[in-house]
Amino acid sequence: MTHSSIPPVLTPRASTCQIPIDSSIRSNTPIVLTIAGSDSGGGAGIQADIKAMSATGSFACSVITAITSQNTQGVSAIFPIPLDHVTSQLDAVFTDLNIVAVKVGMLADSQIIKIVADKIKQYQPKYLVIDPVMVATSGDLLLETSAISTLKQELIPLADIITPNLPEGAALTGKAVPKSEAEMQGMIEDLRALGAKALLLKGGHLEKDENSNDLLILPTTSALISAKRFPTQNTHGTGCTLSSAIASFLAQDNTLEKAVELGKQYISHAIAHADELQVGEGHGPVHHFFVGHGNVR
Repeated sequence: MTHSSIPPVLTPRASTCQIPIDSSIRSNTPIVLTIAGSDSGGGAGIQADIKAMSATGSFACSVITAITSQNTQGVSAIFPIPLDHVTSQLDAVFTDLNIVAVKVGMLADSQIIKIVADKIKQYQPKYLVIDPVMVATSGDLLLETSAISTLKQELIPLADIITPNLPEGAALTGKAVPKSEAEMQGMIEDLRALGAKALLLKGGHLEKDENSNDLLILPTTSALISAKRFPTQNTHGTGCTLSSAIASFLAQDNTLEKAVELGKQYISHAIAHADELQVGEGHGPVHHFFVGHGNVR
């Protein structure tokens, strides 16, 4: 069908196949909100979040904080969403949808961070997962120092869990980027001092290690979560995907430890299957739907 054959106004037509609908049956699928930037290439940000939440069995809604011009080879432009529209998006979803868990990603600046923190306090979702998107792959800071301070003061203390990678952990604590598992362990107390209920320090940057080891830090204990490392360049959006999966599993009433375990399993499989996709010429995305729709359990 060509575009010229589509009528300018579409009117409802009687279906040839009538399916009875029982209006008393309602879905109990938990609703998860992602607050993050858009990735036009589809591998990270809002797009990755929605895919991960959907693939792990939750319903995803979104608040977009910035629009990026982006593909597998890099980011060429960023357009921050006006503050009043960030606010109106938050009010729109929170006043209508029963949002159980919230995942926060790219927030761009101090003003947006304060708006998000105020709305989290106002609407009080059951779970808050923060992926502190602060450091680019190149090592450049994506947040100004003042914005990092606002993130630490206003938003992180509200979190059930934050999921920094090693450069982000260093930016949050003022310590050097860990170069070993022992140095990751040495960062535990500084990370606890940030005030989140739990932290997942991701060790993916330790590329010489045979396994990808993350450190789950709880108030009085810590545990190493290990998974096989897969040789692929298609790892774009791994942090977004993992934090979104954790938020999804929390919304399904898993314990924090179980949600992290399931999230780690999910991202490991998504990376393992990443080379089955052929997307772009650079660092491609992970395979969010490696087993189709439904939970990984």
